[in-house]
Amino acid sequence: MMERRAILRALSAGVVGSVIGARPGFAAEPPPETTTLRIGHSPSLCAAPQFVAEDLLRGEGFTSVTYVKSADAGSAQWRDLATGEIHFSTAFSGPLLMRIDAQDAIVLLAGIHVGCFELLGTPGIRAVRDLKGKTVSVWALQSVGHVFIAAMAAHVGLDPQKDIAWAVHSAEAGKRLLAEGKVDAYMAFPPDPQELRANGIGHVVVNSAMDKPWSQYFCCTMVGNREFVRKHPVATKRVLRALLKATDLCASEPERVARLLVDKGYVKRYDYALQTLRDVPWTRWREYDPEDTVRFYSLRLHEAGMIKSSPQKIIAQGTDWRFLRELKKELKA
Repeated sequence: MMERRAILRALSAGVVGSVIGARPGFAAEPPPETTTLRIGHSPSLCAAPQFVAEDLLRGEGFTSVTYVKSADAGSAQWRDLATGEIHFSTAFSGPLLMRIDAQDAIVLLAGIHVGCFELLGTPGIRAVRDLKGKTVSVWALQSVGHVFIAAMAAHVGLDPQKDIAWAVHSAEAGKRLLAEGKVDAYMAFPPDPQELRANGIGHVVVNSAMDKPWSQYFCCTMVGNREFVRKHPVATKRVLRALLKATDLCASEPERVARLLVDKGYVKRYDYALQTLRDVPWTRWREYDPEDTVRFYSLRLHEAGMIKSSPQKIIAQGTDWRFLRELKKELKA
């Protein structure tokens, strides 16, 4: 309990204190148009910044911050974002581009980090090309894992609709079947890669934190409900500022953040949380252009037959980088 109080003091006094009045002119920034926020609740540890940001958001003037669990981590969350049941979330790039292609009322606001997913395989799978004719376990078709593997397959010239046998299983079943050799590959998101590596299950075929081109593009982005962003630009900027500062905190204080996530009940294992926080490159939001990510994954998903729109159309109708541009200047190290 004392450790949790210390973490909250650090977040509230140290980090929030550095936000309020830290930049010339910030005190003159108008208050948010609304003080109520609903944020998507992701089961993956790579969404750590949005949970860490809770106290920062209160420091930005939001008095009601609720984390909303959708019926599942895929289609239900996208629907809730489009309808405004959820105002913001951090989510995976590929499926979001598919939802923009489908005319959902969502808008991408920033890249958050790279490098959270790992493709693990059995001994016969040494590269993505080896997936041809093999069985890959995913949570659901058009789920996060399915979309990323499809993009990877298209990038090396495979047809993900014809060349790969997709087996739909829960995450727990997928990990077990990989261990038993009954599927050939499994796309793992934190804390699954840390668990599988710790238990010697499978081997890493692609590590998106280190392997190009995947390490050069954001896996996770911040997305908002389009109408909320249009009506509440001050609130939107304040939300993004809190989230980016929380992302920096994941990089600079992984031990404290891991303890906070466990104490608040967002994760169960401190060791896996800490390893994730150390594994993920959190600071790339300062360096990379998220539009490059949109262009890259749009091309891959178009090649895979999963979207119809061009990258230019996706960028025009589904992105808004103005807040990020302002905050990169304001939060420049």
